[in-house]
Amino acid sequence: MIKNRLVMPVLKWVGGKRQLLDSLSPLLPKQITSYCEPFVGGGALLFHLQPEKALINDINSDLIRVYLVIKENVQELIEELKNYRNESDFFYSVREWDRDKEKYSSLTDIQKAARILYLNKTCYNGLYRVNKAGEFNAPFGNYHNPNIVNEQVLLAVSAYFNEAQVSFSSLDYEEVLSQVDNDCFVYLDPPYDPVSQTSSFTGYAKAGFSKEDQIRLRESCDQLDRRGIRFMLSNSATPFILDQYSAYHITLVQAKRAVNSVASGRGEVDEVVVRNYG
Repeated sequence: MIKNRLVMPVLKWVGGKRQLLDSLSPLLPKQITSYCEPFVGGGALLFHLQPEKALINDINSDLIRVYLVIKENVQELIEELKNYRNESDFFYSVREWDRDKEKYSSLTDIQKAARILYLNKTCYNGLYRVNKAGEFNAPFGNYHNPNIVNEQVLLAVSAYFNEAQVSFSSLDYEEVLSQVDNDCFVYLDPPYDPVSQTSSFTGYAKAGFSKEDQIRLRESCDQLDRRGIRFMLSNSATPFILDQYSAYHITLVQAKRAVNSVASGRGEVDEVVVRNYG
């Protein structure tokens, strides 16, 4: 397949990898037959690589619904998005939809996907964030001219999804990893181990990601390694993570921290890239 430069993330996502692509690309295997990303999020590496065969997963079912609608109903999605306005009152009325569970369940998949895209484009910091009840809770961003209907990119992503062999799921990552073939390359970008007690951000789903979850993930990586499956994993460069993956190749890269309510708390931080291949 010829890569399309318009194929890029349609959502801003916590921990998104667009700014790290130049650092990650030299660490990738020279040849990737098939690709699996169990924590796909905004999908920056997926869209950069545009593999011909991919298994894409995220525990956030709202996110996976967006991708499926882009694949199957992109024209209807674009028309729906044209109805959304960059106004505070309108934003909060749309944000309230998931407070009424009966009303929300009556929405079509196209309406639900359009809502997520709209809120992501117009909320503060452009983030997907939910509370413990699974309700979207980021405030209005008050941006001058957000690109609510990014038609060219939506059409390009839809074309990629349909031209390639891309399958989607919203499962626990262990279940996904059990399905991958031995020739598959797996990229893991889980919720990061917090560098401090106040820096944790796991609001992309109702459940967080604890130290025990990080250990379970490392054990899953051990299983991949025993099966001879190549994997690459990103995480924060905490002593805990460095110890967990000490048996593997570790490369430090610098990333800009964007998720912080205090501007002085944003800046470059060390992240680790873990690989079980040279």
